[in-house]
Amino acid sequence: MEFGTIASGSSGNCLYIGDNQTHLLIDAGISKKRINEGLKSFGIEGGNIEGILITHEHTDHIAGLGVMARKYNIPIYGTEKTLIEIEKSKSLGVIPDKLFRIVYPGKKININDITVEPFSIPHDAKDPISYTFVKDNEKIGMVTDLGYYDDNIVNSLKDSNILYIEANHDINMLQVGPYPYYLKQRILGNRGHLCNEVAGRLICELINDKLKQIVLGHLSKENNYPDLALETVLLEIDFKSYKHKNNVFDVSVAPRSLASNLITI
Repeated sequence: MEFGTIASGSSGNCLYIGDNQTHLLIDAGISKKRINEGLKSFGIEGGNIEGILITHEHTDHIAGLGVMARKYNIPIYGTEKTLIEIEKSKSLGVIPDKLFRIVYPGKKININDITVEPFSIPHDAKDPISYTFVKDNEKIGMVTDLGYYDDNIVNSLKDSNILYIEANHDINMLQVGPYPYYLKQRILGNRGHLCNEVAGRLICELINDKLKQIVLGHLSKENNYPDLALETVLLEIDFKSYKHKNNVFDVSVAPRSLASNLITI
């Protein structure tokens, strides 16, 4: 399997996971033009996409969904409550009912040769989820837009070869920054976003002998810096994961507005 980011951050999110047979998007929070440009850099066309898996209905995850789905007749996967919110969104235009596919947390589905398992996450949306992807004992795990993590999230993501984890904000930058008080409280709350330190602690729970790549994503433009997120997470790993020192894995930060390089397991 291969993994790449097309956009990652508070202003728009779109990820790619696939192999020679199956090509999937996770979220479509940027324009069709930008999605297609990112896919083209991976050697893939928009018409090759066989499913868009939606985590939740916030604009930075669905802004380009309607245009992409209609143009290429792509099935849209999400929880029932999420799909209802998408249907109600006037900005997306009318999406044919036949394209909607309901998924349920904890219930695996197969899209061609890739097994997808949704799991619940705590965020201020109707019924948010994230996903893991498995093929031939290879696993890609991803999670963003969560205020905290619990055993269910850890168990869902464990044994991943590639991890894409939210490192949204630096707490001090957020607290002294220009956001209004209510928004700061939302981000810091249990249905908000993970700070750099907590992202590092989650990663420590997930380090395993198969892990080869960690990608930090969904960084806030106003309340974080890529170098700061990376440094903070690495400090947490160095401090707490001493028993895994023999394991070699890379940690990187997803580009905000450009497609990343493809990572192959």
